[in-house]
Amino acid sequence: MTWIKRIGFFLLTNILIMTTISIVTNVLGYFGFGIQAFGVNLTQLIVFCLMWGMVGSFISLFLSKYMAKWSMGVKTIDPKNASSHEMEVYRRVQSLAQRAHLPMPEVGIYDSPEVNAFATGPSKSSSLVAVSTGLLNRMSGQELEGVLAHELSHVANGDMVTLTLIQGVVNSFAMFISRIIAMLIANSVKEEMAHMVRFLVTIALDIAFSILGSIAVAYFSRIREFRADAGGAKLAGRESMISALEALRKVIDQPEDERGAALASLKISSKKGGFLSLFATHPPLEERILALRQMR
Repeated sequence: MTWIKRIGFFLLTNILIMTTISIVTNVLGYFGFGIQAFGVNLTQLIVFCLMWGMVGSFISLFLSKYMAKWSMGVKTIDPKNASSHEMEVYRRVQSLAQRAHLPMPEVGIYDSPEVNAFATGPSKSSSLVAVSTGLLNRMSGQELEGVLAHELSHVANGDMVTLTLIQGVVNSFAMFISRIIAMLIANSVKEEMAHMVRFLVTIALDIAFSILGSIAVAYFSRIREFRADAGGAKLAGRESMISALEALRKVIDQPEDERGAALASLKISSKKGGFLSLFATHPPLEERILALRQMR
């Protein structure tokens, strides 16, 4: 199932980042930085983990817009050479951005039958809002307005930066705890085996804590979706936002574009189920619609 692949990709990406950092620091001779034979220099170890834990997250943030364009084949709209269909999307984004007091983001369309959209970028002044051709073909003007307002609310809320910081802190915490535990285990074996044991245990714990940490990151991602829905309702009107989510609910069982596995957390909706719902980056559409109906 597509949603299982997306959750798997979400977990695998973070695991690979953490494992790569551990291997690189070991090769460079910094793997045991802050760890002495008979104890731990906590200050050095905390600084080390914070520095490396944030690296992968911020690299992903700064490359997010370019990777999204490349992976999804996003065609950005140039208002000087745009078709009437493209200009409708551009003008809607422009109007909503003015209401939200945001710099005009790049606006793009990607060719895909899925009914979806996403916003990404490292800052409010360097963002991208993209919609699929499937969404444009299936949604009314009111529903499209709700989708675009939701995506611009993500930009206005600084959600990309917030989620990056959360991911970085989770990575740093995972690195710190795994190295403390690995040191304790390594101190219980023969001296000639200590380095290898510490390295292997650290890698294993990095993977385990990355999986657990992903649950926390997914939880915060679900919270930001409720906030973006509320922001979208303020920009485009509550009925437009509800109409957009209702339209998404009607096509929830249709195939999703697997090119966007890395962008699953950025899109306006995604699938989930069972235990793996703990790793879902989006709440169920029914819950989101109910929250909007109850919003004052």
